[in-house]
Amino acid sequence: MIVTRFAPSPTGFLHIGNLRTALHNWMFARKHGGRFLLRIDDTDAARSEERFVEAIRGDLAWLGLVPDGEERQSARFDRYEAVFADMVANGRIYPAYETPEELDLRRKILAGRGLPPVYDRAALKLTDEDRAGLEGEGRRPHWRFHLDHIPIVWDDMVRGPQKFDGALLSDPVVRRADGSWLYLLPSVIDDADMGVTHVVRGEDHVSNTATQMQMFQAMGAAPPAFAHEALLVGNEGKLSKRLGSLGVAHFREQGIEPEAVVALLARLGTSDPVEAMVDPAPLIAAFDFGRFGRAPARFDEAELAQVNARIVHQLPFERVADVLPAGMDAAAWDAVRGNLERVSDAGDWWRVVTGLVETLPVAEEDRAFLARAAEVAGDLPWADPWAELTGALKAETGRKGKALFLPLRRALTGMDHGPDMAALLPLIGRTRAIERLTA
Repeated sequence: MIVTRFAPSPTGFLHIGNLRTALHNWMFARKHGGRFLLRIDDTDAARSEERFVEAIRGDLAWLGLVPDGEERQSARFDRYEAVFADMVANGRIYPAYETPEELDLRRKILAGRGLPPVYDRAALKLTDEDRAGLEGEGRRPHWRFHLDHIPIVWDDMVRGPQKFDGALLSDPVVRRADGSWLYLLPSVIDDADMGVTHVVRGEDHVSNTATQMQMFQAMGAAPPAFAHEALLVGNEGKLSKRLGSLGVAHFREQGIEPEAVVALLARLGTSDPVEAMVDPAPLIAAFDFGRFGRAPARFDEAELAQVNARIVHQLPFERVADVLPAGMDAAAWDAVRGNLERVSDAGDWWRVVTGLVETLPVAEEDRAFLARAAEVAGDLPWADPWAELTGALKAETGRKGKALFLPLRRALTGMDHGPDMAALLPLIGRTRAIERLTA
C-alpha cells in the first residue's frame, strides 16, 4: 500500500508552498487507494507552539485533506535515542568538537582554494585522550553521520535519475551539542517506522535526500521513492517573501474557496490546463508526477481569483447556505451565482432584490415606456414575469433588443448588467417592481 506523509514543523503558519506539498501527498495517496499521514515535526521545543499545530490541522481540514493518521516527533524521542545509540556503536555516527567559528574558518579557507566546502572529518582523527581533553575544557560534541564515499543514486519521480558522489558531501550533523535533533535522522526513522513509501517535497531537499538514502540503509530499511517538486515563485518570476505570507487565513479573507485552491495547486507546475472543479475526484484521477516539470511553478493570485469565480458559479446552495444573507434561498442563489466572483458578493445582489436601488438617469424617450411597463406589470399573471412583461411591451411598443431590455433592467436593479432578469424579477416581486418602474 502506498503511504505518503505531510511533515510540517509547528513553528509558524502554513503558506501556499506547504499547502501544495500537502495537497500533492494527499492526491497521490488517494489516487492509489493508499494512506495520507500527518506528522508534526516538533523536535524544536523552543520554537514549536501548540497554536500552530491546531492551525495546521485546521488548514488541512479547510482544504478537505483529512489525514488517515497523525504522529508527533516529540512523542518519539526514546525511539530516536535507540537508533542513535545503535549507529554510534556501529561507527555510523561520531562526535565532533569544532565550534561554529572554527568550521566557518575552514569553509572560507577551502573556498579560497577553489575547493568545495566539505567537512574534512578531523574529528575522526581524535584519540580518546583528545576527546577527554576537549570535554574537560567544557566542549560538548555535536554528532555527524558518517557517509560512505560511494555514488548515491535514485530515480526521482519528478527530476528523473539523480546521482551524488558521497565523497563530495559533508558528513551531515544529525544532533546538536545540546542534545537536540536536527531534521535529517528523526525524519528517516519516522518514515521507516511509519511505512512511508513515497516522500513528496520541495526540490530544496534534494541534497538532504542524498544523505538520507544512506541513513535508511544504515537502519536496514528500504528507502522510499522520492518526488522533489520545483518550488513556487511569485508572479514576478522569482522567489518572493510574499509567498511565505500567503496562507489559508489570507485566502479566506479574500473570499477564496478551498475548491479553488485545490483546483489551481493540483495542476500548478504542469502544462495541463487548470480546471475549476468542485469535486476533486477527476483531478485526483489525472494526477501524475510525470506531468510536473523542473521549471519553477508560478503562483498568480489573479489566476486564483479567476478560478475562484468559476468555482463559485458551480457551488450548490447547500454548500453556501450558512454564509448567505438571511432570507436568501436556493432560487435566489441560483439566480445570482453566475455573476459572482466571491460568495460574499451575493449580499450585494440580495440588496438589489430586497432593498432600495439606485435611481439611474432616465432618457426622456424612456419615461413613458417605463410608466407603461409599471401599468402592464400590475396586470400580469406573474407566472413568468420577465417573459410576460417584455413580450407585452414588445408587442405594444415595437421595441426590441437593448431598447427594450436595458431601460427595464436599469429601473428594476439600478444596474446596467447583472444576473438573468428572468430569474431576478420573480425575486424582486410585483410590488417592488412596480415601485421601481414608477420611481
